[in-house]
Amino acid sequence: MVNKIEHIGIAVKNIDDANVLFEKLLGVPSYKTETVETESVVTSFFQTGTNKIELLMATDPESPIAKFLEKKGEGIHHIAFDVDDIETEVIRLKKEGFVLINEHPRPGADNKIVVFLHPKSTNGVLIELCQEIT
Repeated sequence: MVNKIEHIGIAVKNIDDANVLFEKLLGVPSYKTETVETESVVTSFFQTGTNKIELLMATDPESPIAKFLEKKGEGIHHIAFDVDDIETEVIRLKKEGFVLINEHPRPGADNKIVVFLHPKSTNGVLIELCQEIT
């Protein structure tokens, strides 16, 4: 079952410039920056209260984020939902007819494992399911 919105992912061209902008906007510094090799991105996280924003910058011109930026420009890339049991959610959502980009969880940023649902089955919105690694 989905617990909450975990974060909103925003694709950016330059993580340093975006960090400055979001620090000014939110009034807090990024609490974590990391490279996620499996996704070819550098991420930066901001948190205000229970809300989180993830900035994503491509590290490879062939990565999904690079292709997104090329096609759509900077902006909202995905909405991530926190789940307790990602494997169970994958099974449930497949039965409900959702199309998954990856059916097996893979390492993500911020100590999570992740699965993505294809936008063609979610009204054009890329959805990420994430589960905390314990």
